[in-house]
Amino acid sequence: MKNMTPRVRAMRKKKVARMVRMLKNLFPETGMTLRYSNNWELLVAVVLSAQCTDKKVNEVTETLFKKYRTLGAYVKADKKEFEKDIHSTGFFHTKAKNILAAAKMIQEKFGGKIPRTMAEIVTIPGVARKTANVVLGNAYGVVDGIAVDTHVRRLAKLHGLTDHDDPVKIEQDLMQILPKKEWFLFTYRCIDYGRKYCPARAHDHAHCPLSDL
Repeated sequence: MKNMTPRVRAMRKKKVARMVRMLKNLFPETGMTLRYSNNWELLVAVVLSAQCTDKKVNEVTETLFKKYRTLGAYVKADKKEFEKDIHSTGFFHTKAKNILAAAKMIQEKFGGKIPRTMAEIVTIPGVARKTANVVLGNAYGVVDGIAVDTHVRRLAKLHGLTDHDDPVKIEQDLMQILPKKEWFLFTYRCIDYGRKYCPARAHDHAHCPLSDL
């Protein structure tokens, strides 16, 4: 992929620096809202959160994590029954298939532990870079990139930080202009901002705190 020009990069660095300062003022405390008690449950929750609210995922996992208490329980799970257990999170056929296949791979290939590297974790069914960034960052403090969810994607485009639609290309653009120390929490502050001030539905951006950008 062609890199942005030095002039554009410099302009975007200034803009994103202002954006980060404003987001920190708005949300000094931020982070994961999905509930889990171990790294495997974290991965399950993140996979379930695709096209679903964290609130709904937490409602589902409150029961799910009591029913399936170990990785082995997922390995042995009946797919049809598991689909019913996660039905309300949407896309349950694909999510069930990926989660149960992931459980088997993690048990057989990774000794029952979530791998610590991007190269390994993206080989797990249902895990692309966004999920990988969230899991690695929260499980191990490993920051290898920026999780580009719908809020990050929308705000990056809205404020001229990227010209792309593809999340992987947006991530590459953001990694060029954001200091690495900001990568992990930038995602969560964008999520908080999108939820509180700047939702995806049509609204007047003039009233959004970041409108000055």
